Amino acid sequence: MTSLIFFNFKKNKWWAFKQMGLHRRHFNNIDGLNFYKMLGTGSGPGFSMYPDFSTYALLLTWDNELSASKYFNSNNYYNLLLSKAETYRKIFLSSFKSIGEWDGKNPFERYDDDFQPTSNKVGVLTRATIHFNKLTRFWKSVKPASDAISKAEGVQFFKGIGELPFIQQATFSIWDSEKHINRFAYENVNHKKIVDKTRKQKWYSEDLFARFHIISDTGHLRH
Repeated sequence: MTSLIFFNFKKNKWWAFKQMGLHRRHFNNIDGLNFYKMLGTGSGPGFSMYPDFSTYALLLTWDNELSASKYFNSNNYYNLLLSKAETYRKIFLSSFKSIGEWDGKNPFERYDDDFQPTSNKVGVLTRATIHFNKLTRFWKSVKPASDAISKAEGVQFFKGIGELPFIQQATFSIWDSEKHINRFAYENVNHKKIVDKTRKQKWYSEDLFARFHIISDTGHLRH
């Protein structure tokens, strides 16, 4: 089970920015937590060189629903994040396909074969660490692909996320169905060109591609 929470900050942007460097001590010894990342976001759709200093994301993977529920109901740091945010959006996900690695492992490779999705909606996460000597090529090439995804048929949500500006980049998107994703992946010319370039020119030192069933997707206004 995976959870992805987007926090939007209006009054506490500096506090939120500092959490990118201070958050790690708050994730030690949490029962059932397998993997976590505090992520910044891009100011535009998809990959972006310009940060969105009002929006951050927290990615967590869990052993089971009980561990996740316990964390969200009682963890002090999570409650602090909520109290500082103007709004937040919490998405629960169940992975059914994941290829590649993130920090040397695949955090989404455990699948629940018995899970029965209640809708056709699918989440997609792509993530890569870019070779330093390929950064210029990457940033010159990705805008057409990002624009193509944001305008693709069936996309409900699309946001760039990442750990380190310029070097470690990711995107998360929500689609109406897997058919829409496949149609875009195999038919969109700009997307296919970028995928071919990344392989032939070996842009990435590490990359990952994962698809998820959407379990739930809720948004909240805190103030």
